[in-house]
Amino acid sequence: MRKESLATAKKCLKFTDESVSCFHAVKNVEDRLKENGFIRLKENKSWELKPGKSYYVKRNDSSLIAFRIPKGEIKGFHIAASHSDSPTFKLKAKSEVNVENHYVKLNVEPYGGMIYATWLDRCLSVAGRVICRRDDKLKSRTVNIDEDLLVMPNLAIHMDREMNKNLSYNPQIDLQPLLGAWQEDTEEAGEKARPEETPQEGETLEKTKGKKTDILMEKLACAAGIEKEEILGSDLFLYVRDKGKLAGAQKELMIAPRLDDLVCVFASMEAILASEPKDMVSVCAVFDNEEVGSCTKQGAASTFLENALSRIGEAMGKTGGAYLQLLAESFMISADNAHGVHPNHPEKADSTCRPYLNRGIVIKYHGGQKYTTDAWSEAVIKELCRKAEVPYQVYCNRSDIPGGSTLGNISAGQVSIPAADIGIAQLAMHSAVETAGSMDVEYLLRVLMQFYGE
Repeated sequence: MRKESLATAKKCLKFTDESVSCFHAVKNVEDRLKENGFIRLKENKSWELKPGKSYYVKRNDSSLIAFRIPKGEIKGFHIAASHSDSPTFKLKAKSEVNVENHYVKLNVEPYGGMIYATWLDRCLSVAGRVICRRDDKLKSRTVNIDEDLLVMPNLAIHMDREMNKNLSYNPQIDLQPLLGAWQEDTEEAGEKARPEETPQEGETLEKTKGKKTDILMEKLACAAGIEKEEILGSDLFLYVRDKGKLAGAQKELMIAPRLDDLVCVFASMEAILASEPKDMVSVCAVFDNEEVGSCTKQGAASTFLENALSRIGEAMGKTGGAYLQLLAESFMISADNAHGVHPNHPEKADSTCRPYLNRGIVIKYHGGQKYTTDAWSEAVIKELCRKAEVPYQVYCNRSDIPGGSTLGNISAGQVSIPAADIGIAQLAMHSAVETAGSMDVEYLLRVLMQFYGE
């Protein structure tokens, strides 16, 4: 079991390393699906589905729904949902900013609720997608500037002697990444800029005369294999360049960026590939924008899942009341990680619901229904764990500390079926680099395989 778990953890870390943005995560899932014979469908085309075949559909290039149809009559859907996005910083339009005619920084804004301090003094870069004009058509291209490009430098402690006591960060001031030192044209090198040519703090580079402009756009175009003039739009995010590692005295720890929620995306993807459905349609749903509320056309609150399920039902001759019968027999696992008991702050955990790393999957509960688990769905998960021979733990927030929400209760507004929230225990959730247990990915994979195989 331990040998298998470490092998699975290494595969998971490779996936998280390569999934540097939500667009890359979905592209990597798509590539694995294609390798295993999944057929792509498009929302603007008709669907002709056959028993025993596997399919997938994308929305916005950042969300994906894959499914496998049983060979015989279908009874319902077994859905595992996870999310492709992680807390990060999004680049604003015209993001390059001149600072005192010497530095170039990028204008960014927070995406989701990250731990600000963990992003400083790390090598960063930019990834996402660009929309370009090619052959008189608009096309989307996933792009990654695969180099150590940026840094958010801390202020020296000599300039703020109290920073270790009451440190706080202003996103518009302290969290703007440095792209480089100012590069003057050759003929101007060493010359002092005239006052009328010296830009003000915050002026964009394109307003600066005689200086190199559009540094980032040139790098993006090069990475995408196009000319910068062809780029008409972009969704670009920062990512940390740290690679995932196995650590700890017995390699029992996984330390990597984006473990929340790419661990669950990875496990769901591998589980649907490794299992054969009996009489339930296996569905792997990967949504975007969970970190900012899911209320987008590609989020869990959108019509994406309901549209896909109803079209599957229609293609298989299950419409109207017959389709609603399918939903009544269905079940969803909302897979998103949980807070493990912290070694330095055990008092932050609930007094009785205390999950630890490498102790199995975590079943999550919340009295205010931020998690969707109820008595029925709790029992279903425990039965899956028993059959898969996987340990489980339980998680509740402390009653005086509010927690976040996730996919299950949000998607229920569109597709109302029984559901449970599960995940694996992790530390430093929403840090630039997070920590989880190397055994737990295998546990989650086995439970999802059991789920898809029933």
